[in-house]
Amino acid sequence: MSEPSLHPALRRWLHSFIPAPVTVRWSERVRSAVGALVGILFTGTMMKLVPGAATLIPLLVAPMGASAVLLFAVPASPLAQPWSIIGGNLVAATVGVTCAWLVKDPVMASALAVSIAIVGMFALRCVHPPSGAVALTAVIGGPAVHALGYRFVLEPILIQSALLLMGALVYHAATGHRYPHAQRLPAAERAPTTGGFTRADIVAALRRQSELLDIDPEDIEAVLREMQLQAYTRTFQALTCADIMSSPVVAVTPNTSIPRALQLLRQHSFKALPVVNERQHVIGIVTRADLLGLTPRDLRQTLRHWFSIGTPTPPRVAHHMKTHVRTIRADAPMSELVPLFASAGHHHIPVVDAEHTLVGILTESDLVGGLYRQANIEPHAA
Repeated sequence: MSEPSLHPALRRWLHSFIPAPVTVRWSERVRSAVGALVGILFTGTMMKLVPGAATLIPLLVAPMGASAVLLFAVPASPLAQPWSIIGGNLVAATVGVTCAWLVKDPVMASALAVSIAIVGMFALRCVHPPSGAVALTAVIGGPAVHALGYRFVLEPILIQSALLLMGALVYHAATGHRYPHAQRLPAAERAPTTGGFTRADIVAALRRQSELLDIDPEDIEAVLREMQLQAYTRTFQALTCADIMSSPVVAVTPNTSIPRALQLLRQHSFKALPVVNERQHVIGIVTRADLLGLTPRDLRQTLRHWFSIGTPTPPRVAHHMKTHVRTIRADAPMSELVPLFASAGHHHIPVVDAEHTLVGILTESDLVGGLYRQANIEPHAA
């Protein structure tokens, strides 16, 4: 006799309890844990310097632990931004103290404090989940908290919130992590993203949801762009950089004079020239904009040098080239160029072989031509 199986609806409901896979890298998990350690340690240590803190006010209130999780583990969340923690905690503390004073029943006072705090946070756009615990602490924190009255709003809530936020700002900056996650450009200045929709479309779609989604529109836009680049990477694999690069390439050495470099740029209608050493290894790049901006001044300096010394020494490329130059292997798939041109801001990428010898150069025009060729290859391959 076979065992009865679960109803499909019940199975789906139980399956919804299974947590989603964590996609955060281990290095980021460690960074978050260390950040929380630094933030809480800094907050508690600084509270010892507050007059009367050792006897009158708690050195740390429990909601700060929850705030630390948001500020250090999920700093991209709209619920973890500076105004969320400061505004949310202030609203919740004020509401909590008021409810504890007006309502004698602690259970009713607690329920009202959390409920009204949520309304206030929504109204002031500072929703911060740990603030619910702040409101609850103001009601059931005991005689020590009740004795503080509205001082509880400033000491310890405002002070500890500000200290924890200060620790988060410094730690994220020191570890190269963007925080806060504020909108960088007005929505009107945003170009259409994947599929032709704009950031305003993303915002409108979020507003039509029936509940608050814990994600910023800018982060959605960034993910969509990464998805678009990943789709290019998956689709455009047939052509390599060697197939679409411009070759042979005109290059200069560090000792090439600027007038000669400008002559080569004009002669070949180039916008940039790779700089190579005696082994034809790329050691820099110089652009037309770099040289044109320097020519008049350098010419005057050269003339002065001629008349003062009698020996012409025109300025050299070595003094004006960019030494940090991105190269790519000739056998690399064309798809690797897409993020370099689309996100990294490159315009000219020298191509090297397995021995790091310069064999060609790639521009955005080469990439467009390659994408056109690939689009024609795909239907025939299918």
